Amino acid sequence: MSGAAVSMFGGAASETLVCASDALAAKLDELQFDLGEGPRWEALHTKLPVLVPDVRNSHPYSWPVFSKAVLETEAAALFVFPVTLGALELGVVELHNTKPGSLSYADYATASVLASQTAWHLLRRVLSVNSPDTDPAVEAALMSRREIHQATGMVLAQSGSSAADALLLMRAHAFAHALTLRETAEAVLQGRLSFAPGNDAHGSGGLQ
Repeated sequence: MSGAAVSMFGGAASETLVCASDALAAKLDELQFDLGEGPRWEALHTKLPVLVPDVRNSHPYSWPVFSKAVLETEAAALFVFPVTLGALELGVVELHNTKPGSLSYADYATASVLASQTAWHLLRRVLSVNSPDTDPAVEAALMSRREIHQATGMVLAQSGSSAADALLLMRAHAFAHALTLRETAEAVLQGRLSFAPGNDAHGSGGLQ
């Protein structure tokens, strides 16, 4: 790959460019954000990787404005992977190459693993800055609350994750929806929110 960018959706802003490897990666992200179309939006909506080995032939996708704009850049191939944790949608990893060509099976598998690892890294990074629940002064008090423990256990069972990651998932949902951790835990305990695969825990669809 010639470059990469990572964008996050949700939280205080509707979209945030977290990092970009170079000016071209940042420009490709900005173009799609400004135009409201392109592979990053396709990956976000479908929750599936979007592979464009040759930007001059983006079939079967339809991005008329972006398809024309990207030809004025040095990018020749685009590969976008959704950044998700279970049903929680965090953002996208955008890869580009200045030469056309498809991903090999090994490259595709590697990119998928890296996208998964990016999800946890991104989540911890964002929440450590934005979530009041990560303040060391309140951490002990939060962990002593029985409902938090109970909800963490339920999310652990639903998601198949560790206890630490289950708590992180609840914090992520709280952050993305401007809720407190207690409110999120109560929704889990009452059965209105589930982190089981197939449930949309990121949006209102996860609240039953």
